[in-house]
Amino acid sequence: MSKETQEGITVKKEENFSEWYQQVIQKSQLADYSTVKGCMIIRPNAYHIWQEIQDDFNKRIKKLKVRNAYFPLFIPESFFQREAEHAEGFKPEVAWISNTEEGERLAIRPTSETVIYDSYSKWIRSHRDLPLRINQWANIVRWETKATRLFIRTREFLWQEGHCVYETEEECDKETRIYLEEYKKLCEDLLAIPVIIGRKSEKEKFAGANYTLSIESIMPDGKALQMGTSHNLGQNFAKSFKINFLGEDGKEKLPWQNSWGISTRLIGALAMFHGDDKGLILPPKVAFSKVVIIPILFKKTQDKVLKKAKEIEKKLEKQNPILDDRDYSPGWKYNEWELKGIPIRIEIGPKDIEKNQVILVRRDNNEKKSVKILNLQKEIEASLDIIQKNLLAKARKQMESKIVLVKDFSEFKKAIKAGMAVKAHWCGVRKCEDEIKDKSGGAKSINTPFDQQKNLKERCFHCNEPAYGTWYFAKSY
Repeated sequence: MSKETQEGITVKKEENFSEWYQQVIQKSQLADYSTVKGCMIIRPNAYHIWQEIQDDFNKRIKKLKVRNAYFPLFIPESFFQREAEHAEGFKPEVAWISNTEEGERLAIRPTSETVIYDSYSKWIRSHRDLPLRINQWANIVRWETKATRLFIRTREFLWQEGHCVYETEEECDKETRIYLEEYKKLCEDLLAIPVIIGRKSEKEKFAGANYTLSIESIMPDGKALQMGTSHNLGQNFAKSFKINFLGEDGKEKLPWQNSWGISTRLIGALAMFHGDDKGLILPPKVAFSKVVIIPILFKKTQDKVLKKAKEIEKKLEKQNPILDDRDYSPGWKYNEWELKGIPIRIEIGPKDIEKNQVILVRRDNNEKKSVKILNLQKEIEASLDIIQKNLLAKARKQMESKIVLVKDFSEFKKAIKAGMAVKAHWCGVRKCEDEIKDKSGGAKSINTPFDQQKNLKERCFHCNEPAYGTWYFAKSY
């Protein structure tokens, strides 16, 4: 088969979302499957997005006085055993190395609380050492048994994890919320992904935490995707790892801790939200190349058109443009760069040169317009800004369309079966959540908006006990 006859996306997003997603990820060259089961290869197009996420978030946490560091990949089994609830929560996902020189099994990092807090117990001595705020960018291994879904569910993935220690509970509470708010800003401002922000249920909180806060998104297929979490760990790990400090009053005290993280699943969410039947659509802020220039070539005018296209390429250097002068038809080139999600396409042919103009095409809505070459740089910058905002607005509208308010369990089951997420009054009790999940085929609580309280006027949609605020429910990835 010749290069020009290779197919693009062969299924429609609305008809087979799962297959559509896998094709978009692979054919747009974001990632590929590894020969090692459950693992993925992150290709340059996607790794650039991850670097943009890193750059953006590093600027945010630097303002919050967080420093980056790195801790070992291998964690002694005895470290896990110090915090029983944490150890039990991660037991099914941990990959172990046996026959080690240490005389005990070593876990391959599923999360770093234990190995980091062992160090903190040595570093923290006085109230003068607090607050301690450290973040690391690392890889994580969780021995998933479910089917591999690139970026969404793999055995190894990349993430960041922040770990902070505070003198007071008030400080810890305040900053646990602040880091989550920064995640929300990153998702919406950089990735154009809308999120639902709130608190997780007792059943769904992080193992060993006092409580967990999260940002979640409802994907176009109605399933929820957890985008980021911030955990208030209380004093649980401080007790287990003997992290103590001498207070100003000269007495030994236990500090308060939190941990917070996002991962490369954000890239999967970006593809799910912004892709269409032609392929990927990249938000301009994370696109490596924001513009592709397609010269329309004929034998008689080829040299003239290529010369002008190269001049434009040089003028648009800031956008890292691609000049596609390969010997393929213009239509084939259009399809390829639409598949890869380049935000803006510039078409230029002999007739355009006569009019001293180009044709500008937006990837997000396929809108075409003529632009004078003299005004091109200014028009490109304005269009990129509009595309970024339009993608967020479109994604927000799409997410809201997938959430339905229900009053009782009968309505709940119908909504979940129809591929919707649900908003409802709920009691927040673990036993009730277990029953909801069993009876609905896997739907679970996502989170609840902040400052929700028990409301005696409202009843739980499932068990009819007093409701503890309004909650979101959905099947999830």
